[in-house]
Amino acid sequence: MELLTAINERHSIRSFEEKKVPEELLLKLADAAQKAPSASNLQAWRFLFVTDEEKREKVDFFSPGLSGRPPVILVICSDMAKALKRGGENAKKYGCMMDAAMAAENLMLAAREYGLGTCAIKSYNETAVRKILEIPEDYRIELIVSIGYPKGEPRCPARPAVEEIAFFNSFGEAGRKE
Repeated sequence: MELLTAINERHSIRSFEEKKVPEELLLKLADAAQKAPSASNLQAWRFLFVTDEEKREKVDFFSPGLSGRPPVILVICSDMAKALKRGGENAKKYGCMMDAAMAAENLMLAAREYGLGTCAIKSYNETAVRKILEIPEDYRIELIVSIGYPKGEPRCPARPAVEEIAFFNSFGEAGRKE
């Protein structure tokens, strides 16, 4: 699949088939994720794929943004001690979050190529999810991504014309129209 096709066809999926995603495929997604840019080359990310049904149900209970009973819940965490040591407070505060978002986008585009649907989620109870998944205190949960085979067609929200959001040289200065 061409990159721009994957970008244009990737939409947030909130309804999934009851079909297992092979572990080998999840490792391919993790590989795509770790190829993302990383602030100061921190690479402090960790990718926790939750496939156990009981744990998924518990995480789902504490994650109001999660829906569609995905067969896989990915929890992207950052190693805060590593970030602090290698990049200081700024890396810990902002770099890890930025890295996790870029890794998630790589993963979501790769998932699209493999016929999987995804949805990034930031609404969850971090304390509960941390306890359920036994995530150490020195790791911060950055975001959750639901993963699975899409059920039906996604609802695709309208986007503004690019001329309304892209400016040149001064904020609000639209590009030249020819």
